[in-house]
Amino acid sequence: YLRRRSGVEPVEFPSPGPDHDPDVLRNILGRTNGVPIFQEQAMKIAMVAAEFSPIEANDLRKAMATFRSRGTIGALEDKMVSRMIRRGYNPEFAARCFNQIKGFGDYGFPESHAASFALLVYISSWIKCHYPDVFCTALLNSQPMGFYAPAQIVRDAREHGVGIREPDINYSEWDNTLEPSGAGAFAVRIGLRQVDGVPQVMAQRIMQARHDPFTDVQDLKARTKVDAGTMRKLAAADAVRSIGLDRRQALWDTRALRDAPDLPLFADRRDEGPEAVFTLPQMPVCEHVVADYQTLRLSLKAHPVSFLRTSMARQGYRPANDLTRMRNGQSISLAGLVLVRQRPGSAKGVCFITLEDETGVANLVVWSK
Repeated sequence: YLRRRSGVEPVEFPSPGPDHDPDVLRNILGRTNGVPIFQEQAMKIAMVAAEFSPIEANDLRKAMATFRSRGTIGALEDKMVSRMIRRGYNPEFAARCFNQIKGFGDYGFPESHAASFALLVYISSWIKCHYPDVFCTALLNSQPMGFYAPAQIVRDAREHGVGIREPDINYSEWDNTLEPSGAGAFAVRIGLRQVDGVPQVMAQRIMQARHDPFTDVQDLKARTKVDAGTMRKLAAADAVRSIGLDRRQALWDTRALRDAPDLPLFADRRDEGPEAVFTLPQMPVCEHVVADYQTLRLSLKAHPVSFLRTSMARQGYRPANDLTRMRNGQSISLAGLVLVRQRPGSAKGVCFITLEDETGVANLVVWSK
């Protein structure tokens, strides 16, 4: 099709015998330069050029859809090719036509799918180009989608100049949202949906009680009636920094919270005085990053591989952004997080891997040998 469209190869429409309509294939394949590209065209060729009945054409459609798993399409080959030859088509063309139809078992799709996919790709690309903040927010709110995880979506957005803000009980909605960050600019605020284990109903309670900023964990629990387990999940996700607590101190404070109601028997208990305040040591950034990935599946503080860079550099491992400065055929060592691992059925055992470190991504091709 591409050769014909570019004029490298002439466009031809084989004709049947003199007793049949010479333009029957031109009517079906005119828009695609005589090459069947879509499933609908394959079905029409079978019905018009090989006189398949509607039932036989439906069998062909099913065979195309299950070619890889069942291998049933071969049973229809003799029937279609012989009928086309009987109607006066060149045997070579008839065989080539059916072989093209067989190819749909690997990649074929209806024209409506092709059109809708092209439209979606164009619109998505346009939004990502002109509004990367909107694109990032929408993708995060659509998880789980497969392929790229939230950490990679956020990393790509930051590389394109989008500001990302951590989840926080005083600012985050349930969904990821956009917040003004300057003249006409917006930052992405990570939503509470990103915090692992926090139910939407609990997040709604927080948002409904947020008429005034929360001041401490006791105030948060008293006003929202959120259970202690959810409170600890929010603390573990470092989502309470706006009340002056980092992750470790928040975890300590939320451990004292209980869901049991106050009992009347102890309503007039003697005041034991204020609870002792403990100043806990600061959590190292590397521990923060581990906790971020455990609770949010992403981190805005650092990339996990960055903490290993000094050791890896001594061992000869290179960062991903060094690839642009290397010559073809040069041997190097890389290390990183495995983002994507694909082994397509048509790749003859080749595995495609995407590695990510703190400087970018590297695409690897691992041969079967």
